[in-house]
Amino acid sequence: MQKQPIGLYQYFIKVVPTMYSDVSGHTIQSNQFSVTEHYKGADIGLLDSVTGVFFFYDLSPIKVTFTEQHVSFLHFLTNVCAIVGGVFTVAGIIDSCIYHGHNAMKRKMVIGKIS
Repeated sequence: MQKQPIGLYQYFIKVVPTMYSDVSGHTIQSNQFSVTEHYKGADIGLLDSVTGVFFFYDLSPIKVTFTEQHVSFLHFLTNVCAIVGGVFTVAGIIDSCIYHGHNAMKRKMVIGKIS
């Protein structure tokens, strides 16, 4: 049997109330939680060292609500148009940089700065 180290174990537990709602109207009341563990070793033989296991609970006063919703076809179509427009804009910027860079190189070759 392995001997456990002596020390101070602290567990900080945060709990957030949560409600999940789906499209059909079903709701589930639940909680989200996170745990952080801290350990501080104690020197054997010292009476000043505090040892033990401590739990600290932090209950959140704010409730998180997740609601599932369907988006309309018009919203989908708007997103597609925004993506296509963004692609054309970036392609135009790249094309313009290449065109002007090529023309600048041609001009320098004509005046003899680049051989």
